[in-house]
Amino acid sequence: MEVQGTVTEGFEAVREAFVRNFEARGDRGAAVAVYRDGRRVVDLWAGSRDADGPAAEGTAGGGSGAWRAGTAQVVRSATKGVAAAVPLLLHQRGLLDLDAPVGAYWPEFKAGGKEHVRVRDLLAHRAGVPALERGLSPAEAVDGVSGPRAVAAQAALWEPGTAHGYHAQTYSWLLSELVLRVTGVSLGSWLAEQVTGPLGLDFWIGLPDAEAGRVGRVAPVDPPERAGALKVRPRRNVSEAWADPHSLTRRAFAAIDPLPDENAPAYRAAELPASAGIGTARALAGFYAALIGDTEDGARLFDPATTALAGTELSAGADRVLVVNTRFGPGYMLHGPASPLLSPASFGHPGRGGSLAFADPEAGIGFGYVTNGLAKSVTADPRAQALVRAVGASL
Repeated sequence: MEVQGTVTEGFEAVREAFVRNFEARGDRGAAVAVYRDGRRVVDLWAGSRDADGPAAEGTAGGGSGAWRAGTAQVVRSATKGVAAAVPLLLHQRGLLDLDAPVGAYWPEFKAGGKEHVRVRDLLAHRAGVPALERGLSPAEAVDGVSGPRAVAAQAALWEPGTAHGYHAQTYSWLLSELVLRVTGVSLGSWLAEQVTGPLGLDFWIGLPDAEAGRVGRVAPVDPPERAGALKVRPRRNVSEAWADPHSLTRRAFAAIDPLPDENAPAYRAAELPASAGIGTARALAGFYAALIGDTEDGARLFDPATTALAGTELSAGADRVLVVNTRFGPGYMLHGPASPLLSPASFGHPGRGGSLAFADPEAGIGFGYVTNGLAKSVTADPRAQALVRAVGASL
């Protein structure tokens, strides 16, 4: 396996961990990027563009199936962290009150005991609607109407604001409709016009047709047994929750039923800010770097108060969906045993199956890892964790 890209002196450990991901942890195609104090210090990629396609040839340029510098992939729930910047920027600009009821912007949402759900509750997975009475078909999930209508009508499954549970799929329709009601444009369009476009970041919530040719295929992978696992194995109640088709865990992830084909053009083009973002590791790292400071790509996005807000704990403890202890800020997963990041100051979001992106304002780090091999991990993939540890060792 020949790794392409560059590593600044002092960050060689990240390259070593990246190589090891291919040798022992089952990676087929992946990229990792790291910014330090606004400057890109790691930018690596290797393997095949398609997880289920031919292996890349071991030449400097790679074969036709090789992962290249601009290869992008679906990053699943790592999308949530990018999408969360939209409401926080609206708040920063005085256009969205985090303490206002969601119903003040979206009157239909008041139904089913949700009239007191605040915007901050929605962002921190405290709205009480992680699952639907009936899962939406893949076509309904992406039509822009059925999802918002369903979550607006859905009765709260607990008293909103009193507990949290990961809104794995419904977060798409909750956040996208809120942004639409506030701005009059879709979340994906606002993000492109106000954030990723000006910064030149190759990340999309709603893939344009012109970019479709650079996106690789994702597929499930089974890492070798020697790849290792998290130090804390899933508790029995976690395994039981995933095995029970009637559990809130399974119902939350089945809010789209059957599961969509993530390689389908219609899915990639859809604006699903919970799960269907597509981008490069370089873009993810650059995005998070821009949340905490000026970068070589452009000016800072969050002012210091908003950066502090992004890392502020709003939910902590037993997660009613993931059945482990989780921590969330307003749209961001925070450092903890279920999702170890660089330090307690870190905020970001993993993607189920491997991808991870976050910022650490104390260390000045923006981190992005993208893979096409989707493992069984939910919040803490061994490949991503090995890279995070290597970044920490390099500081």
